[in-house]
Order: sequence, then C-alpha cells, then structure tokens
Amino acid sequence: MSSAVRAALLLILGVAVAGAVIWWFSTQAPAPAPAVQVAAPPQLPASSAVAAEPAIQHPVEEAAGPLAAGQVDAALAELLGRKAVASFLQTSDFPRRFAATVDNLGRAHAPVALWPVNPIGGRFTVQELPDGPVIGADNAARYTPLVLLAEGVDTARAAQLYLRMYPLLQRAHEELGYPKRYFNDRLVEVIDVLLATPEVDGPVKLRLVEVKGPIPSERPWVRYEYADPALESLTAGQKILVRAGPVNARRLKAKLAEFRGHVAKGAPKR
Repeated sequence: MSSAVRAALLLILGVAVAGAVIWWFSTQAPAPAPAVQVAAPPQLPASSAVAAEPAIQHPVEEAAGPLAAGQVDAALAELLGRKAVASFLQTSDFPRRFAATVDNLGRAHAPVALWPVNPIGGRFTVQELPDGPVIGADNAARYTPLVLLAEGVDTARAAQLYLRMYPLLQRAHEELGYPKRYFNDRLVEVIDVLLATPEVDGPVKLRLVEVKGPIPSERPWVRYEYADPALESLTAGQKILVRAGPVNARRLKAKLAEFRGHVAKGAPKR
C-alpha cells in the first residue's frame, strides 16, 4: 500500500484544503515508499505516436490576475494562513508537486518525494484481533482536526486560487510527461475516483507482508496491506480515504464534491 493516509487528504490543498488534508494523511500510511521518480506515461506504438490531442472535457475559465511562480507562497498564505502553510506545506516548486500528486493519487502508488506537504510525527497503529490485525480503532480520531481544517476552507476562494494558479499547474503537468493532456480534466477524473471510494464500516482487516532476509525490519508498520483484495486493488488516493475512516471519508468526499462543482462541468462519475 502507499504510505499515505495524511498525504491523500491534501489533494486539493493549495486549491481546496480538502486535498490538503488528504495528502497530509499520507505521511502516516503503512506502506513501503515506492520509487521517487514520477512515472512517465506509457510509450505508444509507432502507429499511435501522432494521435490527436484528447478533447478537453472540463475547460477552466481564465482567471483575473494569474499567478507567477514567485507569487504562489503568498497566495497560499492568504488562503490558509501563514502558520498553516509553514506547518503543512512544501511550497518549493508547489505547482509541480501538486500536479504530480494529483495524478498519482489516481494510480497505484503516490511517490513520497513530490508530495506538497511536510512529513509529520506519529505512526499508523494496528490492533491485533483473534482473526488477524485490523486498522487501529484510534486512527480515525487522529485525523479529525485535519478534516475540520479542510471543512473550514472557503471552497469558492480555494477554487479561485486554483484558477489563478492554473497556468502554472498546466505547464507542470506537461513537463511531467503529459504534453497533450489537460490538467483540469485529470484533476476532475481523480476527484471522481476518490468520490467513488467504497465505504467500509467495521474493522478493516490487514495482513503483514513478509520480508525475508537476515536483517529484521525496524518499521513493521509500513509493511501492512489490506487483506481484502478488492481494497488492496484500489488507487493510492482511495486507500488513503479508507484509512481515514468512514466518517472522515464522507466529510472529505463532501468537500471534494463541493470543490469539483467549481471547476468541472457535469455530475461526478460513480
């Protein structure tokens, strides 16, 4: 699993702190850190190399006062407050970090190196039951303050900041290996994936991945994955929402759906 519950909550954070909280959760998820680099898009066969540019599904409106790269820090501080930005965010090259993480939350792994958030203390906890380990009962409560932070963000203002930052995000998305892809379409696609995350009531069963070798693992909590194959096959962002607990997940989904309404046309795909 992706090491994720705090980092996925920051999915829309510079833009809609619902995401801010999702990514932040990622720093506590119990999964081995995947490769640092952002995966390049698959190579197309020679016959497909000149494929037409995909039609834009969710065009964004041109915002008044688009941000220059040097204005991003101040804009984030105006939305979230300087203390929150200093505590939670990696503002260095923020548009690139944001674009890469949004894309990866819709994939199997969300590499840690490009998260737009600072690592935090604490540890994912596991409860041992007679029929196997489950996610600790206290985990969800640890995330509640972050969910409250996300819910306190003015979604309309967050969406406006997103629109002002959009030229930087689009350029970053293209530089990451998607020159013919429209970033807002990918953002909406990933939000829809997160909104479709199944709700799991009751203890979530885990299994500990065996690591063979003479040197014992000093961080066993990063080797857990979901025992249910259906949950283990979810995307990195969906796994994060499951780890946040059903109540927090519903509240975050509501915030993400609200943000989606500001930047997309049409109803979310379920």
